[in-house]
Amino acid sequence: MTTKPFGLFRKRQFNPTRFVVFSFGAIILTGTVLLMLPWASTSGESAGLMTALFTSTSATCVTGLALVDTATSWTIFGQGVILLMIQMGGLGFMTVLTLFSLALNRRINLSERLLIVSTLNLTDTDGVVRVARNALRLTFAVEGAGALILAFRFVPEYGLAGGIWRGVFTSVSAMCNAGFDLMGPEAGGSLMRYQKDPVVLLVIMFLIVFGGLGFFVWEDIRRAGRWRNLRLYSRMVLVMTGALIVLGAVYFMAVEWNNPNTMGELAPGWKVLNSFFQSVTLRTAGFYSIPQGTMHDSSMVMSSVLMLIGGSSGSTAGGLKTVTVAVLLLTLRAGLRGNSEVTVRRRTIDQERIINAMTLFMVVVILFFAGSMAISLLDEVHYLEAAFETASALGTVGLTTGITPILSGASHVLLIALMFLGRVGVLSFSIAFLTVGGGKNNIHYPTYNVMIG
Repeated sequence: MTTKPFGLFRKRQFNPTRFVVFSFGAIILTGTVLLMLPWASTSGESAGLMTALFTSTSATCVTGLALVDTATSWTIFGQGVILLMIQMGGLGFMTVLTLFSLALNRRINLSERLLIVSTLNLTDTDGVVRVARNALRLTFAVEGAGALILAFRFVPEYGLAGGIWRGVFTSVSAMCNAGFDLMGPEAGGSLMRYQKDPVVLLVIMFLIVFGGLGFFVWEDIRRAGRWRNLRLYSRMVLVMTGALIVLGAVYFMAVEWNNPNTMGELAPGWKVLNSFFQSVTLRTAGFYSIPQGTMHDSSMVMSSVLMLIGGSSGSTAGGLKTVTVAVLLLTLRAGLRGNSEVTVRRRTIDQERIINAMTLFMVVVILFFAGSMAISLLDEVHYLEAAFETASALGTVGLTTGITPILSGASHVLLIALMFLGRVGVLSFSIAFLTVGGGKNNIHYPTYNVMIG
């Protein structure tokens, strides 16, 4: 008798990573069909295949890039579909199914545990159901608190129903690092209207960072209680997250302080706040409080770098991930010192993890340059704008200089592919479809020393 995960696959044919890839694809296709329905669009007519597919992919992959304005182009039904896809894409398909299994007091079997491990990017099945349960509870609690605070701020402007709906939508979008908003074009785009509103900006910043830390880190913080009891991985995540936020904010303050097209007209206090918000939102969130297309070129380059780094493993964020970059930096340090082993805090990082980090880095870099050059050539846009758009899609960020709607159909298809790869994970995608078997080689060849440098 074989075990079937949620009755879908036989155990001997079961591949958890492949199932995750297919589940995201299924959500995207379902969302596309729903968004193509006439009552999903405010025009009363179908939005069309490309608009629906692009929006569905962006929502499920928690990116935020859009061909049409979310507030004015979609009905409440359409917005509800987008919100549901954001939530499922942020938590992961298997985590949502776990919620229903727990609600029905249904036992989670081994195959399903492997799916949860793959979805949350954990290392093993030990305590995985507890992690998933706590992640769900904490997610809904934090989203609820964020929605309540934001609703109090939005109700005076949009009315009771409109304010509550915008509070809920914005909170879920921020927590899942999606970047979709319902502020409408009259607000100047995203959160431009609230660049002098500390309540809105600080709440959304908190939700973005919280969602980008990762479910494993949440569980470890809950378990440890204090810094010295945290696992090494959690410490690396928190240190890298803090360092990137602070360094990014300092950079934007230094470069954009006197730029009249971004922060130059703001008071010093608001410049500091918006610099930190810009640094935080680049962790794959997609909201913005200052114009993105009018930043200095160097700021756009820094933004692209931070977007490609992204958040942490097992979180709602995309990108290379913070610890992946930390491992690469530690490898660089070891190489410069002539050390054969990569160590951190009296621990040696496994060679397989180092190879995985380098592989992921190289694949992302190749995709980034290939994608940005392709968009620049296809639509004859400035390369830096194309690079910014590519980094935003691949890092599942959602920020744009404003060129998304005017790009060609070929570029839109390319962005859809990049968003999907960025969310599912380049390395997971390759493991799912390109590897057979795995493990160590049984045949060893003679060593050959090549010249380096």
